[in-house]
Amino acid sequence: MRKPDSKERYQSSKKISFADPQLLGLLCGSQNAHLKILEERVGISIHVRGNDLTLHGGDWEIELAEKALTQLYDLLKNDYPVYSNDVDYAVRILSSNQAANLKDIFLDRVYIASSKKVITPKSINQKHYIDSIRRFDIVFAIGPAGTGKTYLAMAMAIAQLMKKEVNRLVLARPAVEAGERLGFLPGDLYEKVNPYLRPLYDALHDMMDFVDASRLIQRGTIEVAPLAFMRGRTLNDSFVILDEAQNATSDQMKMFLTRLGFSSKAVITGDVTQTDLPEGKISGLVEARRVLEGIKGIQFVYFSRDDVIRHPLVQEIIDAYEKNGGKKTI
Repeated sequence: MRKPDSKERYQSSKKISFADPQLLGLLCGSQNAHLKILEERVGISIHVRGNDLTLHGGDWEIELAEKALTQLYDLLKNDYPVYSNDVDYAVRILSSNQAANLKDIFLDRVYIASSKKVITPKSINQKHYIDSIRRFDIVFAIGPAGTGKTYLAMAMAIAQLMKKEVNRLVLARPAVEAGERLGFLPGDLYEKVNPYLRPLYDALHDMMDFVDASRLIQRGTIEVAPLAFMRGRTLNDSFVILDEAQNATSDQMKMFLTRLGFSSKAVITGDVTQTDLPEGKISGLVEARRVLEGIKGIQFVYFSRDDVIRHPLVQEIIDAYEKNGGKKTI
């Protein structure tokens, strides 16, 4: 259904009934918090009476809210815990594609973290991303911060490691700011490069018990290393992630991609608007997109601000910087 302009909208109302009062309570949220989010995001009003919700607003808005409510209710019937963020994600997804099925996205369980938190895609592009990782040996994920590029890749990698589909997980990042000056930094090698790898450790420990992750790192089953340390290696039976790939040089990107061995998978993530390379240096991610796109077996997935899965203000910040003419985003 096409979204009408302001002149075409008019006030209507529609009543929706839900059979299970307990599930309806979960759908509405504590003190109707979920309904308030829906009212604000869609631009309607919702009144609750018994097992009925009455929607007041424009026809397009009512149809969108009805789809969101009925599909979120269906998720609850399938034992999916609906949180406030899920309501926001549902509105985003259905606003861009009212034919979308939230079950196909939210019930695609990538991994269950040690905290029992279920990691699932939260947008159509995120669903496309994890499907691409399953199907292709090399996947590039390009888009702004907060779109889940690294987090979902990490979840897919850990899931495959736990299911013994790969024998090793390798996480790499360029240490751009250190460059060739690592030797001048204080401390041993670990202390020199650790600040550049901290975000990867944070994501890893968010998904795995700290003791288990530490044990796997000590065994070498999980390796977190600067990109430069990949040179000269061949990685078989491995899931390899290159994060912040916009900061890899052309030579480094070629080196990384040619490390891939048999029964291995590589995911390369980055934001081409946030390169920290010195002026005049070509980003390996930008070049790879130009050179490799269209090669069978390599998939490129693109994210936008609509895929940002962080505090709602992050989207506003990204928009503000872009409107200001700045090259970089948050």
